[in-house]
Amino acid sequence: MFAYGIFKVIYAPHKAFKEIIQNPKYLGPILAMILFAVANTGFIYTLVSKTYIEQTLPTAKQLDEWTENYTLWTPTLGVNITENYDDYINGTYYGNKSIEFSIANSTQISMQLNDIGPINCLGPDGYKNLSLRTKWISPEDEPENVTIYLLSTTLSDYFYYNLTGNFSNFTPNIWNNLTIPLESEKWLNNSAVANWGSIIGLNLEFAWREKTNLTVLIDGLFFRGVFKPLMENVASYMFNFSVLAFMQFIITWVFLGGILYIMTKAFGAKTVWRPLLVLVGSALITLFVQAAINVAAYSTLPTIYYRFELIGGVGGESEVAYGKILEETWFVSLISRYTQIGVYVWTIALCAIATRLLAEFSWAKSFLVATVAYFATMLATSFILGF
Repeated sequence: MFAYGIFKVIYAPHKAFKEIIQNPKYLGPILAMILFAVANTGFIYTLVSKTYIEQTLPTAKQLDEWTENYTLWTPTLGVNITENYDDYINGTYYGNKSIEFSIANSTQISMQLNDIGPINCLGPDGYKNLSLRTKWISPEDEPENVTIYLLSTTLSDYFYYNLTGNFSNFTPNIWNNLTIPLESEKWLNNSAVANWGSIIGLNLEFAWREKTNLTVLIDGLFFRGVFKPLMENVASYMFNFSVLAFMQFIITWVFLGGILYIMTKAFGAKTVWRPLLVLVGSALITLFVQAAINVAAYSTLPTIYYRFELIGGVGGESEVAYGKILEETWFVSLISRYTQIGVYVWTIALCAIATRLLAEFSWAKSFLVATVAYFATMLATSFILGF
């Protein structure tokens, strides 16, 4: 009977509210609250289960530690190595410096990063790409040869990749972004012992035609390409959102009921608290309908991948990556936005009906009171819950 009564608010609100006034019981609003919490938790589950976050090494907590500490690098003889606090990549995942390598009167500069593994770059669970930022201050010409080495198993066994073609359109004094696919046919190995499942170091070599003063900066070195679901601990994640849904419903219920009570009293009505609160709680069945529509809409989404460019926080790159996500989700977001507007109007209309039945106001006054009370409640709820 109570379930029938609460759903009757959806298709016959005037009749349902009259029945509630005659026999006001809190079981109806409590059922609406439970339904909303279940549907809202289902919506969050649907959304986050389709969300995958790109993992990096070093991790987000470590920032780009390999290009923050010059002591991790071993330069070749004659190469000077320092930490540059003035010229670096500015982003969420990046620190506040880069590593600068320089050598005087030479055609070649190289640097090696040891003791970083073993890192798995093999199979579905291994890292798929290597990203780094490079800049050469001098000379003005592009390098004649650039080669990257990934040391595997031992320092004498490695894979190598000729990057010279990647620098054909790069210019000096500008940070250049490289994303290199791992375990591809462009990588060669010097030994059958070299194993993609055990990368322990990295070496970079830059060469120019003529001897000159060479200065190269390195920043933002990450292994990447592994995606993990946003929701790894399902139980605790769902519990937290269930509690939040209950809080949202209770706060909305109490504030909306309280404001309507105060306003109707201020206009001279002899409003009784319990019937009004039960009516308002029953009217909030609209929140359940909204959550159920969102579940249905978001279940149609493809898997959403939050790539490193988005979470890395580099200006320009983040906007482009976010734009791609918006392209994938725009229609569902549009449905959600219009559903929310519809629920606003619907809930205000239900509150206006409740106000007219209890306070015997005119329709104009009932809608005015309901509108003011509802938007005041939304502001209070947003302030308390932070969304």
